Amino acid sequence: MRGLRRRRIWTVSPLFYLMAAAMLVMALVTYRYNKIAFAVEMTVSCLSILAVTASDFLFRRNVTSTVKTAKKVLTAEEEYALEEFALPVAVVAPAGDIVWANEAFAASLCGGGNFMGENVLKYIYPKTFRQVMGEKGTAIAHGGREYTVYGARAERGYILYFVDDTYFKAIHKEYREKRPVVCLAARDNREELVRDSMGGEEARSVGEVDTVLRNWVVGELDGFVHRLSIGRYLFLTDEAHIEEAKSRRFQVLDEVREIKSANNKMSATLSIGVGRGAEDLAESERWARQALDMALGRGGDQVAVKQKGDTYEFFGGLSKGVEKRDKVRTRVIAATLSDHIKSSDRVFIMGHKNSDLDCIGAAVGMWAAIRKGLEKQASIVVNRNQTLAGALIDSVEESYGEEELFISPLEALQTATERSLLIVVDTHSVNFVESRELLDRVPRTVVIDHHRMMVTHIKNALIFYHEPYASSASEMVTELAQYIKSSSIDPVDAQALLAGIMLDTKNFVLKTGVRTFEASAYLRRRGADTVAVKKLFSNTLETYKQKSQLVSGAEIYKGCAIATSSWEFEDLRIASAQAADELLSIQGVKASFVLYRTGSDVNISARSLGDVNVQVILEEFGGGGHFTMAGAQIKNMTMSDARRALIRALDGKLAEMTAQN
Repeated sequence: MRGLRRRRIWTVSPLFYLMAAAMLVMALVTYRYNKIAFAVEMTVSCLSILAVTASDFLFRRNVTSTVKTAKKVLTAEEEYALEEFALPVAVVAPAGDIVWANEAFAASLCGGGNFMGENVLKYIYPKTFRQVMGEKGTAIAHGGREYTVYGARAERGYILYFVDDTYFKAIHKEYREKRPVVCLAARDNREELVRDSMGGEEARSVGEVDTVLRNWVVGELDGFVHRLSIGRYLFLTDEAHIEEAKSRRFQVLDEVREIKSANNKMSATLSIGVGRGAEDLAESERWARQALDMALGRGGDQVAVKQKGDTYEFFGGLSKGVEKRDKVRTRVIAATLSDHIKSSDRVFIMGHKNSDLDCIGAAVGMWAAIRKGLEKQASIVVNRNQTLAGALIDSVEESYGEEELFISPLEALQTATERSLLIVVDTHSVNFVESRELLDRVPRTVVIDHHRMMVTHIKNALIFYHEPYASSASEMVTELAQYIKSSSIDPVDAQALLAGIMLDTKNFVLKTGVRTFEASAYLRRRGADTVAVKKLFSNTLETYKQKSQLVSGAEIYKGCAIATSSWEFEDLRIASAQAADELLSIQGVKASFVLYRTGSDVNISARSLGDVNVQVILEEFGGGGHFTMAGAQIKNMTMSDARRALIRALDGKLAEMTAQN
């Protein structure tokens, strides 16, 4: 044990020896005055010296035993001396104190200084002793060097050895940071911006966006950019610059938004898709396209970053979407959808869980276009026990008499075949559909939805008709029905579709564009009775009282009304949604959130007037929706914890929205 002979193990024993010496001096002084006190002090001094000596002896013996054990554990060959290890090695007591280390440890981690008695945490911080012993190699940094620490358990302690891999980690870091990243960008509202501008404005706005994007890519991302077409761009950068852009939350979005139309009524907006962490450039480009589609599907004016594991990060997306007035896409989709319907033996139409008037209205309109327009068999799949549109379902069934419109998910599963077609309306998420089993059972799927894109969207759909600028799914189906066969919509179908539009627009107040009124005018011409539609929104007296209680108990936080329900009743979901709508009528309220319990879960119903994007707020809880209306369900959480979590989310997102504006 040459290392032990060279160094004496100084821990806390010197302090005790000094204290014992002081007590001896005091005892000698006391002898002249009080012999009894002298005897007591002398006895205590001697016992202290004996105790420290015994402790030091046991300490040395434990060290010797631990080092012998360490040799057996770490030495590849029995004759290989521990002191001659090229790697830094330390023997650590159970409490974490270093009791022995070789010369390599002293030179590499201590700068040749003394380390005896020091705690090993000094050299492995911020990692803990438990982490080092529980992992197969722990990365730490000390003294400007990078190490991987391996731990082994000995009989009376632990052995740690340090692998200096600074050079290799530096090379790996450089490789990781310099990996190329493909990005795609698209102007969200180029047509609308030009339409609202004077002649020659298109060239000016395109030039300004080109300049802003080019300066950002070349100047800050150290990359290059290529314009694919008017309003679409491809640019290449690396991982390090994308990480830096993330830290600045892609401020290029704000710079582009400062470009205005000639009348200053509309701002230019940009959407960017980033394919990060791919194995090669082809995969990165494919991910970038998927990310760009996701950004556009969420309303645009944002960056979507796709990474390994099909995960996404989103930045921006806090501004209102702009209505697309061109109906060419709708006409093309209607023709394609008609072909798929004709080639199917049966069509199932399904919405989301806890279906509402928009969901059922869109389903009824789609059924009418298929059944009466294309003369194909179709059924609407709905769980009658969980729908919020029971009055509408009863009204439609009464009007059609013997016709079987509505079936349960179980009935659909029993009758579905390989040639069946499933049309999903008013949702695009696999987590929200009425029956996940039916979605998996039917191989051919069509999606019609207006909610902002979610990561959990249905993949491999034959048609993915997604329009986040539309007011409702009922508006989208109304347009499709006109191109499939205009005369297929009867008064009862028109009333169902109009009810869906009125629900999601809050009686034509929110998210209402030109196409919304055009669709409503068509439905009115087809016989929609506004009085009959209004009756679908009527409440029972009990529901009205509960809604009033929720509204009266609300509190205002940073311009947001927050109400909580501590009780459950039959029409709780309806009352909560209506309470969220009602809270928006309070002066100074920009958004409303109503929290209510169902079982062990807390549900949130959110609304806004357009100044606050409630979708991005509720995405923090796994929810979704669109800009002015969203919902979420929090599993296994108390009401008070859910409220605190909502406030934390509001603090973060409202700050982002304020900074953007």
